[in-house]
Amino acid sequence: MDKSTYMAPQDVFAPPATYPQQKQATATRSRSSATVVRRLARRRIPATPKVSVVIPALNEAENLLHVLPLLSKDYEVILVDGHSVDGTAEVAKYLRPDVRIVQQQRRGKGNALMDGFAAATGDIIVMMDADGSTDPHEIPAFVGALLGGADFAKGSRFAQGGGTADMPIHRRFGNWAFTMIVTVLFGGRYSDLCYGYNAFWADVVPQLNLEGDGFEIETVMNIRALRAGLRIAEIPSFEAERIHGIGRLRTIPDGWRVLKAIVRERLK
Repeated sequence: MDKSTYMAPQDVFAPPATYPQQKQATATRSRSSATVVRRLARRRIPATPKVSVVIPALNEAENLLHVLPLLSKDYEVILVDGHSVDGTAEVAKYLRPDVRIVQQQRRGKGNALMDGFAAATGDIIVMMDADGSTDPHEIPAFVGALLGGADFAKGSRFAQGGGTADMPIHRRFGNWAFTMIVTVLFGGRYSDLCYGYNAFWADVVPQLNLEGDGFEIETVMNIRALRAGLRIAEIPSFEAERIHGIGRLRTIPDGWRVLKAIVRERLK
């Protein structure tokens, strides 16, 4: 393995700590844990926070067979139906009788997500796709980051441990370019900008003050999380290929929408 890309745990190559160093490290961990506990207490979070999973869906009946059965029964599942004609809502109800169906007000992924966030009643909101590309088994990692002190847990296909099977080279380059632009204009250290697998505490939604109907909503969320000074954690995530059907992302038009969204956020 290339050592330039491998970050070894600090205690692997470090010399043995002396007793005073051990005491200091223990005290630091204790202070950190106390800070997290106080932060959760301010949020009035129960010992087991309620998780709401928001899934926008437009004609995804076949793909839901590979998504809904994998979600924990403890989650509140909200499926935002974008005027489907293939029985998406009916299939969802059959697979998961407790699913909450929200009929989308307008059109577009951004509008669907905002409708889902408004309907969610959980302490934590997770947003994921209905096409089988995002793995429900990764949700505990997102939730764990939030319980560990983060306000916003952002999935990354390019963090160590992540990956993608559904990104051609031109989209990979575009995502990299947008990520670099956002880093220069807004700071932060994102490794992946245009990815829609995120989780956050429900009380940060008003701070994000979201707008936008299309795929640019993901970029807007990430920028506004930075601007709001939220504690952000990147979570390695693997993006699989869509299982059935054809994706609705259009490289040039949607890339242009993302670029315009970045410029609008910079001018604000």
